Amino acid sequence: MLVDSHCHLDFPDFGPELDAVVQRARAAGVGTMLTIGTRLSTFEGVRAIAERYDDIWCSVGVHPHEAAVEPLNEAKALIERAAHPRVVGIGEAGLDYFYEHSPRDDQIRNFRAHIAASRETQLPLIVHARDADDDLCEILTEETARGAFPGLIHCFSSTAKLAKTALDIGFYISISGIVTFKKADELRTIVATVPLECLLVETDAPYLAPMPHRGKRNEPAFVKNTADVVARLKGVDVARLEQVTTDNFFRLFIKTRRPA
Repeated sequence: MLVDSHCHLDFPDFGPELDAVVQRARAAGVGTMLTIGTRLSTFEGVRAIAERYDDIWCSVGVHPHEAAVEPLNEAKALIERAAHPRVVGIGEAGLDYFYEHSPRDDQIRNFRAHIAASRETQLPLIVHARDADDDLCEILTEETARGAFPGLIHCFSSTAKLAKTALDIGFYISISGIVTFKKADELRTIVATVPLECLLVETDAPYLAPMPHRGKRNEPAFVKNTADVVARLKGVDVARLEQVTTDNFFRLFIKTRRPA
């Protein structure tokens, strides 16, 4: 069994085809999926998907791109929504200095609110990181000193510095289809050094379809292609990689239940 630890099943890319997408994932051996919140204003739709399918869970959060339009001056709104039994994570949160769709100060404010919610609920913080490794490392280290919280770096494609910081504070690292891309040699080198017991796999669907699907709409069934490459990098067979990353997911996301 595989887990897709990060996808966006509420996005219009799936629409009326969602049932078929979920069925294809199941047929490919994906036993659990985590669909991610990116705005509080669309959270009810994310939650509805997790309520509709027994093997899909969800998170609540405001993506850094949306920090300016959905400011979080405190963690209360996240904590209240996280009380729902299908909500198992906090985020997608973090910093994105590549696009900077929201000012950096707004992103940092929201990121700290997500961290506070994660610390209060002890639900994993789901971190988006792009071109902001120095600030991310500083904030994660500083906030951990105030009180520990669980989490992961999603869709990891950053530097060895961020990987080390994440591992030092007890975070997991989730690998997407980027690891299969031809020009991702630096990422593959880092992934090879990450302990197996700290790894997850994901699609980030509908984005970043792995080879040989690159250029197409991504979907949870394709997490198998990413798992195959990660297994080769770690020098283990695919069955072992599937077992360990699945165990890691359920160890981190404490509110989830393994499927029968």
